[in-house]
Amino acid sequence: MAETSFPLATLAEVRRELAARLRTIPHARRTGLIALILLTLGAAANVAVPLQLGGIVDLVVGDAQQNWVVVSLGLLGAAVIAAVCSAAGFYLLSRVSERVISDLREQMVGTALGLPAHRVEDAGSGDLVSRSTDDVAELSSAVTETLPFLSRASFTTVATAIALVGLQWQFLIIPAVMAPLYFWFARSYLKRAPGRYAAERAAMADRARRVLEAIHARATIRAFRREDATHDRTHEASARVVEHGLSARCTMIALQVKLTFGDLLMMVMGLGIGFWTVARGDLTVGAVTAAMLMLIRLRGPVMQLMRVLDSVQSGYASLARIVGVIVDPPTPTPDSGVTDRRTGEVILRDVSFSYGDAWAVRDVDLRIAPGETVAMVGASGAGKTTVAALVAGLRVPDSGEVLVDGAPVTSLSDKERVARLALVSQEVHVFSGTLRDDLTLARPTARDEELIDALERVYAGDWFRELPDGLDTEVGARGLRLPPVQAQQLALARMLLLDPAVVILDEATAEAGSSGAGELEAAAEEVMKNRSALVVAHRLDSAERADRVVVMDAGRITESGTHEELLAHGGEYATMFSAWERGRE
Repeated sequence: MAETSFPLATLAEVRRELAARLRTIPHARRTGLIALILLTLGAAANVAVPLQLGGIVDLVVGDAQQNWVVVSLGLLGAAVIAAVCSAAGFYLLSRVSERVISDLREQMVGTALGLPAHRVEDAGSGDLVSRSTDDVAELSSAVTETLPFLSRASFTTVATAIALVGLQWQFLIIPAVMAPLYFWFARSYLKRAPGRYAAERAAMADRARRVLEAIHARATIRAFRREDATHDRTHEASARVVEHGLSARCTMIALQVKLTFGDLLMMVMGLGIGFWTVARGDLTVGAVTAAMLMLIRLRGPVMQLMRVLDSVQSGYASLARIVGVIVDPPTPTPDSGVTDRRTGEVILRDVSFSYGDAWAVRDVDLRIAPGETVAMVGASGAGKTTVAALVAGLRVPDSGEVLVDGAPVTSLSDKERVARLALVSQEVHVFSGTLRDDLTLARPTARDEELIDALERVYAGDWFRELPDGLDTEVGARGLRLPPVQAQQLALARMLLLDPAVVILDEATAEAGSSGAGELEAAAEEVMKNRSALVVAHRLDSAERADRVVVMDAGRITESGTHEELLAHGGEYATMFSAWERGRE
């Protein structure tokens, strides 16, 4: 099954999602309208500043009828109104935009948590991590940094064009010529930039995936001396980020060159029209000075408007990636109608599953009777973990069916699946919070006595009694870091509280090589008691205690029977167990 990234949202999907988020924010429409009014007043007052400066010029040359006090007060008032209205408008606009970003982040994380595990794995965890971290940060930065500039530039440009035409109709020539020119500049930029920024974001996601793989598999990488190869792959991914980033920035540089030419053309036209109108006596020197000051001041907003297209495009690329996760949320699976009686019977019937062109599991038939413990052994890559994922419903078979209590596991609702199935792997997570919070994830209504009893049953009582605050002890990344064996015991205690009919232990006792070997094995035995269990056995002593042992090779079941039967048979399992015994000695 090829890795497939999450999709990019279309413009229509982005607009619909933003509109939906705005509807959830109280008074968002009214706040936006007030912000629009304030920004308009601020832009108008900002344009009035050069007009007052032009009045000062007329006072100096003796062409003005007003006095110094009126002009000075007008200049000061325009500056204050511009500053206050603009700041208030930006504040209100930022409040709404940041709330939208916050809602999008929460919606994306919520959607991602509800996605089937196989969908996340197919896309690659790096893609999802990049969207929830890099893209959210990029979008937030783009809004924070560009929204004030974008608003100021837009309102100031429109207000200045109106004021210029109000001074003298000939100045209409400037916006009439420059508007199409700037539109062409922007269109040329937008034709190339989105694809280049999207490629940059995708390269960043690939880099995140490779870095995560290197961190999570560091022990394996060191064991096989693959440090250099891993470093080279990460370097190649980072180089692609630089390459695509440079391509995107070159697009912006080309835009800057065009803008410089546009500035020159605008100044030349302004000076020419100003000279002509003064020579004809249509405008005073002060009025032309005000017009040129407005053109000079217009140069800044236009430049800002074009420059922020760089950040806007990067922000939009991130927004499209975020919405791409949200627009296709998982549809909750309705109750299948399976009987409430939980027998714990598991049947795999002619099940096959492939990753791309390679078959991981092929034509597997297996039945786990209620209360039976089946150990699955085999070499690395034999398909054991894939079978465990298929039974847990984390993977969907390409052919065949996986039945739990007579119903296809993929048809079970979340409620039905949780009541019947639970998986503990070698990699367990201790959530940040109190130990009580960590345990009640499995059963929110559990009393403290039940939590302590679960810990005692998985042989965690010794270290639990030494905790300074008992169940109130902070654990996880922000508290007490539990060693691997204790973290695994905590996961097994959660399994007891959850009380499923079928437990799947995917090398869950692999840490048994440590000093807590006996306790961890005994804890796993306690969890499997009176339940159906599928054990992916890393240690063959787990297989020795199972009711039945299944041997896998190249995705197929090659042997099946009790430990004693397979040893007597003298086949692959007997060879493996003999090697295991010699290794222990």
